[in-house]
Amino acid sequence: MIYFENGSKNTSLSADDLKQGLFEALEKMGEKKKVLAVPPDYTRLPSRSGELTEFVWQYYGEKLTDILPALGTHTPMTDVQISHMFGKTPRNLFRDHDWRNDVITLGTVPSEFVKDVSGGAVDYDWPAQVNKLLVEGGFDLILSIGQVVPHEVVGMANYNKNIFVGTGGSEGINKSHFIGAAYGMEKMMGRADTPVRKIFNYASEHFSAHLPIVYVQTVVGLNKEGKLQTYGLFIGDDFSVFDKAAKLSLLVNFEMVEKPLKKVIVWLDPTEFKSTWLGNKSVYRTRMALADGGELIVLAPALVEFGEDKQIDKLIRKYGYFGTPHTLKMVEENEDLRANLGAAAHLIHGSSEGRFSITYCPGKGEKNLTRQEIESVGFQYADIDEVTAKYNPAKLKDGFNTMPDGEEIFYISNPAIGLWAYKDRFEY
Repeated sequence: MIYFENGSKNTSLSADDLKQGLFEALEKMGEKKKVLAVPPDYTRLPSRSGELTEFVWQYYGEKLTDILPALGTHTPMTDVQISHMFGKTPRNLFRDHDWRNDVITLGTVPSEFVKDVSGGAVDYDWPAQVNKLLVEGGFDLILSIGQVVPHEVVGMANYNKNIFVGTGGSEGINKSHFIGAAYGMEKMMGRADTPVRKIFNYASEHFSAHLPIVYVQTVVGLNKEGKLQTYGLFIGDDFSVFDKAAKLSLLVNFEMVEKPLKKVIVWLDPTEFKSTWLGNKSVYRTRMALADGGELIVLAPALVEFGEDKQIDKLIRKYGYFGTPHTLKMVEENEDLRANLGAAAHLIHGSSEGRFSITYCPGKGEKNLTRQEIESVGFQYADIDEVTAKYNPAKLKDGFNTMPDGEEIFYISNPAIGLWAYKDRFEY
């Protein structure tokens, strides 16, 4: 059922609005004795999930015994990140998710089902894995908190992805990422009903229905003034709450452009983006809008690594972003990549398939990735000082900009909160 819903493309929710809506929903659920919160990590800072988690703590007090950020494969949050995102929420409540060791398998989605929904793209079973705390913690309420926004792996982020990927295990994460990549990212992004989502929904229905999970979903986007605005809050325990949030997200996070974009400039905030594992959202989210022969320039002052995980970083350096046919061939021929299908999927996602150029401009600090490293994985390199002198993020507005020399460029200040597509390339 849906416990609370408020959202439209004209809605603007304040912190007080979020708190009031959340408390109203929690009141309807009745008394709880032991509560777990599963919010996203710092890579989803604009989601308002930090504030919502703090409100959960204010409501339940000592009954909120654990907070498990849905790290997936990301590195654990630092104390500075936790205090910035979650305010006064006690530090001792936070647990680190270890995606390689702390998981249990609830059940297995059969290969026949996976093959059927993926149109034959893959033919293997899929394990529904979650952090063991969800099962063994004795909770009578698990609050899965997060933002619904277009996503490269599953079509639209959040809902049960927050559970099965955010608190999932190595095999489940790797296989789900590869399903989406093999099926075709451009056939999935911006859609709520995709092969990967069908697999997650099968797992929810068959293997995790006994877990007391309630989803707290926000919809956040940039308004016409270029400021973050919270357009919706939806709280409930079934697919309908996600479906409503996803439909609103398409209205506020999705921009359909009238013509293919020849040059796109993307800014990666240094507090959020330190790897191409995250920074390649600049590729995923714009690829359907970029013209054949177009140019994507990524300003990445804090770029210090390819993968946050050391093993994944090593695989990215070894195989690079050279497109689907090359990556699938490498998977067939190499056991190390076959054993890490999530990395293989990422290599597919991060390639332009030779259709447009991708130029990364890392900072010039001692730890930043070098020109040699950038070019070794298939990207082009440009000097960040020279590029920002011409395309200064402080002077650009989101969307189309005409430069002093008459050149038209398209600027994106945060690729994580949107999806852009040329109208002829996207079918609802």
